[in-house]
Amino acid sequence: MKLIIQISCLNEEETLPIALNALPKKIEGIDKIEVLIINDGSTDNTVKVAEQHGVDYIISFKKNQGLARAFMVGLNACLRFGADIIVNTDADNQYCADDIPKLIQPILDGKADMVIGSRPISRIEGFSAAKKIMQKIGSWLVRKVSRTSVEDAPSGFRAISQNAALKLNVYNNFTYTHETILQVGLKNMAVACVPIRVNETLRPSRLFKSIPSYITRSVIAILRILVVYRPFRFFLSIGLAFLSVGMIFIFRYFYYLLFVSGAGHVQSVILAGVLIGIGFQMFLVAFLADLQGVNRKLLEEIQYRLRKQDLGKEASERQNGCVSRFHSDF
Repeated sequence: MKLIIQISCLNEEETLPIALNALPKKIEGIDKIEVLIINDGSTDNTVKVAEQHGVDYIISFKKNQGLARAFMVGLNACLRFGADIIVNTDADNQYCADDIPKLIQPILDGKADMVIGSRPISRIEGFSAAKKIMQKIGSWLVRKVSRTSVEDAPSGFRAISQNAALKLNVYNNFTYTHETILQVGLKNMAVACVPIRVNETLRPSRLFKSIPSYITRSVIAILRILVVYRPFRFFLSIGLAFLSVGMIFIFRYFYYLLFVSGAGHVQSVILAGVLIGIGFQMFLVAFLADLQGVNRKLLEEIQYRLRKQDLGKEASERQNGCVSRFHSDF
């Protein structure tokens, strides 16, 4: 059983050594532990620090690609290098590395495809009151949409089985955290949560500049994944909303026609016609989107099979001998 720990880095020369030194060297049930660094366009000595600490793999972007892109490239690289389990953590040492054995245990026990480390949000001193509230609201929304029991959706400390990693695709450029949970949940894979500890904050978060910006981008990410994975329900709900409002104006017109003045109120009829027309158009879009959803599922199944075939080929190549240290530029 092989575990690869992937860490995305952007100018982390100061905190990366702390995070690397904290990683476990042995875990019960794991035969081999390796470390993959995704250098997301760093302009400092991040790569040099990683090499000095003997990491197994380094992937470098010439230009910053963002957290979501780095996560997916790292995930695919871990699969290529034969990972049975992938752990994603941060280079700022936010998450307690001693909890990695606890994080991967549900996967080792065959009870989960993805495990999310749940931080004690209410007790984190570095989080403002507004951030704590928004974290809880965001996690609640993700739970409702994904039909999972995830307590800390924005947590980047997570373990992913090989099978789950083969099925993941991240379309959002902002962050992978919400989208991967929604995908795993909507694809009926098993998601588990384990309580984890956090370390002292070494630097402020770089993911977002303000709470409103984070909220806006998170909501857009959730809506986008709903359009992708629940298109019929999404557009049907919009159509029903327009149709319902249109019917209210129709009833209003007939009420005034029969019981009040008996004339006028043509504006209600016109507005009702427009709203009902939009509602029926949304119904048609719902059916068309559902057909596209069927095609997406077929393409994802083909992608999954191709990825599994590639894993078999790459496993054969590794058995024939390959260099442990790997450094690739994108």
